Parts: sequence; C-alpha cells; structure tokens
Amino acid sequence: MARKATLQDLERYQLIWAEAFGDPAEFSKMVFEKFAGPGNVYVEEAEGRVAAILSAVPCTLKGRKGFYFYGLATEKSQQGKGLMKSLMAFAENALHTEGAEFVCLIPASESLFGFYEKQGWQRAFALRSLTRPIKKNLWAQAEFDSCTAGQLLELRKQYSPDSVLLDKNRMIQVLTNLYSGGITVVSNKDGYALYFEKDGVLDVIEIFAEGERAAEKLLEAAREKVGAETARITVGTGSVLFLGEGKPQDYGMIKFLGQPFDIFECYMRLMLDN
Repeated sequence: MARKATLQDLERYQLIWAEAFGDPAEFSKMVFEKFAGPGNVYVEEAEGRVAAILSAVPCTLKGRKGFYFYGLATEKSQQGKGLMKSLMAFAENALHTEGAEFVCLIPASESLFGFYEKQGWQRAFALRSLTRPIKKNLWAQAEFDSCTAGQLLELRKQYSPDSVLLDKNRMIQVLTNLYSGGITVVSNKDGYALYFEKDGVLDVIEIFAEGERAAEKLLEAAREKVGAETARITVGTGSVLFLGEGKPQDYGMIKFLGQPFDIFECYMRLMLDN
C-alpha cells in the first residue's frame, strides 16, 4: 500500500536510506524534514512495514509547478517485487491532483534510465563534460564564497532562466551540503562558478558567465587562489561556453503530468546529487 509518510515513518525511512545510500541518519532526517519537507515524502508498505521510500521535492521549471523525485529506495529484501513502480505511480497521481505539471529525477545509475523510460519518463537535462588548461593571470579578480543561496538563485535566473529551480530554503540545504564537502563559489560581475579542488585540478560542477572570456577569468582567478592548472568542467548541452569541446552525457529525466512543454535547452544541476 502506498501513502504519504508521517513523522512516525522517519525511523524506517532512515534505515532504508542508510541501507541504500550509506548516508548518516542526520542527512536522511534533513531530507525528510527540510529538503522534501512535511507532506512531500511517500512510502510503500509490504509485509506490515514501510519497504520503499520516495521524496518529492518542490521545484519549478519555466514557471511551472513540479517535483524532483529524490532518494528513491526499496528495502533490499523487497527489491524486484514492483514496489517502487507502484510507489512512483501513486506519487505522480497525487502530485498531478495537487497541480503539478511535471516530475523530474536523476537516475542513480546508467541502467536505471531504461527502467524509468518503461514508465513514461524521457531523458532530459543532458550535460557536456570537458577538460581544459587554465591560463595564468596574476590580474584575475573575483570574490570567493560570498554568494548566498538567495543570490545563487537570482544568478541562476539571470544566466539560465530555463533551469529547474528549488526555493531558497531548499537551496540553503544544497549549499550547506556542498560547503561541507569542500565546494568553493567564485564570482564576479560577469558570472560565477562552483568547484571542488583536488590534486591540482578544479572540478567545476557549474559555471555561467557573460561569454567564454568571462568564464576563463573566473577559472584564472581560481587558479591564482589554489594553484590548479587544469579544470574539469560540466555545463548543460545548451550552454554557449566552450562550444565544440567535450562530450555530451545523459543526466536527468522528466515526466509530464499534464500538457508537455519544450525542454530542449532546459538545465538541471545542484539537486543535492553531488
């Protein structure tokens, strides 16, 4: 039986989450209480207990109401019995009734794309990954870690208006998690980027700027700060930055609950998936 979760389901939710993803109880509690929030967690029961979980995180795309399916997991002893398929269908119907026009998700593995496609989902939000050297520029200017969650949302709206957007409180949870993992935000008047640095390489998970030279200046400022000489960069396939470089890769999926709309150049990133 599928239903909305109550606070009494938190312990089972945390146990299934830990079994599936290995995260500590504090993280899954945050997802349950803040990232998804009250009324946005769904569970499926089997043999008298909660055996599958799904968090539906409110979001928007092109001004349309939607939900991001996150943390989909089934208890190992119950896998292969169709519980997740049933739970997803229940959540989709409930959300459609509440006015949602779409749901989106990021498959946890390549093999799951096919599983979701059989349920009416389609691939979307593809990314492009590339590697390039960073030029040395002693005069590169930028600010570091001065961007709040609210400011980041406004920058997203400015540079990528067709992005899947979380609200401010949920973006705070994303940034808090990223900062705990060592993320740095570099920004100036012409753009911003988020990156991790390891062994002399910048892993740039998001970058937007007023043109390629502006993007390069952000990377050059980061090089002067940490000494990294190479950047691994991920952008949306619709990005005009570094055109002709890198390889496209599947990333997310979408399912329309109402009338389909154009998502050709839409973008999704920073969804607590790093």
